[in-house]
Amino acid sequence: MKIRSLTPDDIPSACVLLRRAAEAFILHESTPADAAVFLAEQGEDGMRGFLAQGFVYHVAEVEGELAGFIAMRQRSHVYSLYVDRRFHRRGVARKLWETAREAALGPGHPGAFTVNASNHALPFYASLGFVPTAPTQDGIVRYNPMRLVLAQPALVDPA
Repeated sequence: MKIRSLTPDDIPSACVLLRRAAEAFILHESTPADAAVFLAEQGEDGMRGFLAQGFVYHVAEVEGELAGFIAMRQRSHVYSLYVDRRFHRRGVARKLWETAREAALGPGHPGAFTVNASNHALPFYASLGFVPTAPTQDGIVRYNPMRLVLAQPALVDPA
């Protein structure tokens, strides 16, 4: 598995992957009208707009194929994390998260992350240590606000 930054050439494939995953795991809980709005907002133009706003994307390639991607907003919010169904249970999502987390951490980062997890993704985020911060929310899609606070390194050298 290779993790790298998303390039403009990846956008069409990433959007196809997102659409398939959203239809399989998320949009069955939305009205058809809300599902259409969600897919329109998450299309190629939307992804280009998110990149222009400073979202940071990483993609996972398995055997030369785009297997998944993650998008981080403002170094602290997991905006998107999708893995093609064919690559589930192979560590792709976890590796994407670890890469995005490490890229986000740095000077001035408080060590806290948020995500609005779908019901399908709730167990995955819980396995990473995210905890719910509010009940399930109804919007264009249903989501569960969650937060992860990393252990802060010791401020004083114990030596």
